[in-house]
Amino acid sequence: MLRGAGVLLHITSLPGGCYVGDLGPEAYKFAEFLAEAEQTYWQTLPINHSVPEYENSPYSAVSSFAGDPKLISLDLMKREGLIDQVPDCPPAERVDYAAAWEVKKKALEKALRRGKKLSDYKNFVESTPWLEDYAYYMAMRDLYGPWPKWPRRDPPGELVELYKFAQFVFWRQWRELKQYVNSLGIFLIGDLPIYPSLDSADVWRHRRYFKITEDGAPLYVAGVPPDYFSPTGQLWGNPVYNWEALRADGYRWWLDRLRHTLSAFDYVRLDHFRGYVAYWEVPAGEKTAVNGRWVPAPGAELLEKARSELGELRLIAEDLGYITPDVVELRDRLGFPGMRVLQFAWDGNPANEHKPHNHVKNSVVYTGTHDNNTAVGWYLEEATPRARREFCQYAKCSAAEGVHWCFIRLAYMSVANVAIVPIQDVLGLGSEARMNKPGTVGGNWRWRLAKMPNAAVRRRLRKLTRIYGR
Repeated sequence: MLRGAGVLLHITSLPGGCYVGDLGPEAYKFAEFLAEAEQTYWQTLPINHSVPEYENSPYSAVSSFAGDPKLISLDLMKREGLIDQVPDCPPAERVDYAAAWEVKKKALEKALRRGKKLSDYKNFVESTPWLEDYAYYMAMRDLYGPWPKWPRRDPPGELVELYKFAQFVFWRQWRELKQYVNSLGIFLIGDLPIYPSLDSADVWRHRRYFKITEDGAPLYVAGVPPDYFSPTGQLWGNPVYNWEALRADGYRWWLDRLRHTLSAFDYVRLDHFRGYVAYWEVPAGEKTAVNGRWVPAPGAELLEKARSELGELRLIAEDLGYITPDVVELRDRLGFPGMRVLQFAWDGNPANEHKPHNHVKNSVVYTGTHDNNTAVGWYLEEATPRARREFCQYAKCSAAEGVHWCFIRLAYMSVANVAIVPIQDVLGLGSEARMNKPGTVGGNWRWRLAKMPNAAVRRRLRKLTRIYGR
């Protein structure tokens, strides 16, 4: 990856839009802010269709291929002539996913009559292989809930058509936004969760690829053992792969999934990279992730096959957590940049790989990720007195400079080719602006940016970018 810097901001967190950030005018304004600050990268979280049953977590989507229709911009739909007016939406300080979908769904229902006549829509339907399964799944899910509960009858055709049309609108708006972002000299970085949700069109259609019964009951679920974020581990609940069945089919579904995500972004972060070497498998029914086991995975075979079929793999390895030498060997053999997180650096160990003097060029350094507290929140609420002293001495950080700017300066001066800073750290926000707290339920994924960063922030980012050759 080119030496550069960028900002992590998920689409849902943009200001404007109806109850949630979307692909409309504010997304274009944010891209312009990045360009004016001479940033090279914009990183988002997964953009797949999220649902309220899982807190609308982008890592528990109902499809690995479908975009989230809640991110559709009504302003752009009006500009495209699909609707005549945009409803009034009161300002929402926090994302309200239910209200957003209610408004978007009504708008899509009105627009469907016009949209069905478009030749572009007909071409999209005919050329999108995953669309039929997804639309059928969502229509049945709306009527009867997740797939194991379905009766033996088909949903109304109009409802299936609505979900097809929503994907047409989403992907047209996404492609136009990506084209604009790229025209400003900015690369989009996406995110590919390692597992789909049990409640998904992927698992429903391809259940033989997962360790589940024919009736949809998981035999084992995914997670991670006790770690930095949770003393009882993280129990994600996703079904784990039946790698033998995937291998027997030449990993076709997995390669289609990877190809699709790489086409939507310029670079993609492979979530939970260590799971491609060995994954933590927990028997279904366990209340925590403690009683799991490590199971080998054929990630090397899968990714080598992907490289032979797809060409250059523009991937970033999320190599955090319990990392063993075989994980490092696979990452380096494939040439993927790994991740370094500055919040993890202050343990008193000079050899800590997250400390800037131990960074390597082929890596991406973050002040923190979407799972971390903000830099200010970490400093005030989580860091031990010893960690605060070590950080301030190392960064030569003064109270006048601000903790978040000290973090940003360390990231930018790193030898790592890429430095990514969550927008919350750019603005110096506290823990109230945290995006996600792993292992907890309630209140995650709802933070929103109140307004675009001001000119002073833009100038300061640009200055650091120039000083450190980013």
